[in-house]
Amino acid sequence: MIRAVLIDLSGTLHIENQAIPGAVEALKKLLQTSLTIKFVTNTTKESQNFLYNRLTALGFPVQKEQIFSSLAAARALIVNKKLKPMLLLSPEALEDFEGLACPKNENPNAVVIGLAPNEFHYERLNDAFKCLLNGAELIGIHAGKYYKRKDGLALGPGCFVKGLEYSAQCTATIVGKPQNMFFYSALDNIRPEEAIMIGDDVTDDVEGAMKAGIKGYLVQTGKYQPGDEHKICTTPDAVVPSFVEAVEKILLEIKQ
Repeated sequence: MIRAVLIDLSGTLHIENQAIPGAVEALKKLLQTSLTIKFVTNTTKESQNFLYNRLTALGFPVQKEQIFSSLAAARALIVNKKLKPMLLLSPEALEDFEGLACPKNENPNAVVIGLAPNEFHYERLNDAFKCLLNGAELIGIHAGKYYKRKDGLALGPGCFVKGLEYSAQCTATIVGKPQNMFFYSALDNIRPEEAIMIGDDVTDDVEGAMKAGIKGYLVQTGKYQPGDEHKICTTPDAVVPSFVEAVEKILLEIKQ
């Protein structure tokens, strides 16, 4: 029995400020069912409020509380561990971390990395490196290899997380997809075997979900590259052209 559907955002529902063709109407159909719908995203460039405004502007009928991001999971980790972090985040993401950055007159005990192109220059990364050498904890909001933009694929934060791990000889705590706890937190009290994950990233979305016991549907939009479904050990539960076909398949399954 299917009780919940987890849906990736960038590359699955939209690419920057353009909705995937048919995705708005497909989501409306899905929301008319009794299924629990959560939008799970590894994006670290944008706050929950920013994501909500973008989605609604594109016509997606979402509720803000349905959006579960790796930024939210990272914030919870920082608060729970009472950390004073150095934040390598984009300006749009800092809204979710208001009041949490290490005061300027103190030494950070954590380095938190998201997708922040303006932060990824030598001096800033070297400052992060020095913090790590002094015992600070390295936290990667996620370690994505790349993501989809209008001009093609672009570097994700993973290479910067890995670079700091290598240089500082430390191991990062990764918060977002494909970590099991991220998926379980999004599902709340719904069992993994009662859920489906829809996404364009064969590793973080699909393989990560399947390792957590969730069915994985791979869409051939966004960052998808031909043959991606053969790059993981377990075959995805479904490979479909887009979110539209994924929804059609789910609607057929719940009618049976």
